[in-house]
Amino acid sequence: MYDELEQMYQEVILEASKAPHGKQHFAADITSAASEQASSAAQTVRAEHEACVSAQSHQFNPTCGDEVTVRVELSDGTNGEPIRIENLIWDGQGCSISQASLSIMYDLVQGKTLDEAMELSRTFKKLMESRGAGLDDDAAEEALDDAIVFQGVSKYPMRIKCALLGWEGLKDSAAIALTQMTK
Repeated sequence: MYDELEQMYQEVILEASKAPHGKQHFAADITSAASEQASSAAQTVRAEHEACVSAQSHQFNPTCGDEVTVRVELSDGTNGEPIRIENLIWDGQGCSISQASLSIMYDLVQGKTLDEAMELSRTFKKLMESRGAGLDDDAAEEALDDAIVFQGVSKYPMRIKCALLGWEGLKDSAAIALTQMTK
């Protein structure tokens, strides 16, 4: 039974990495010399929606070469509603774990309030720290939806960073956007 569950989890990860949700090609190709010059210059990110603030964060995992740029567009909260993720896109390359984690993260947080998304991020990080044991909270596991498939990944310390890369990009880009709101 355990082997069947593990195999199903692996299939979900492979499927999510082959047809990733939220991925768009917008980041510079870091392998070219022109991209090094472009990345050293300040980059302005414009919001597609009125009353929104956008920001992006580039993350790199030197252990296996994964890299991602996460771009988030947050409502500015001026309408009295909680700050919400209005748009989330990402661009990057890497192993199937990093790409699948980004795809599943996109599905989980797109349209959520920022507070809800950050709670999911904390829960996912706890899962990654579980070393394969999972979470003791059924509601938290259910909230993670398909992201629970990464429980098996948490047994391998070298792969945890792959799974967390996109989540770190989300947190960083959201923090940058929040900082811009207070200016």
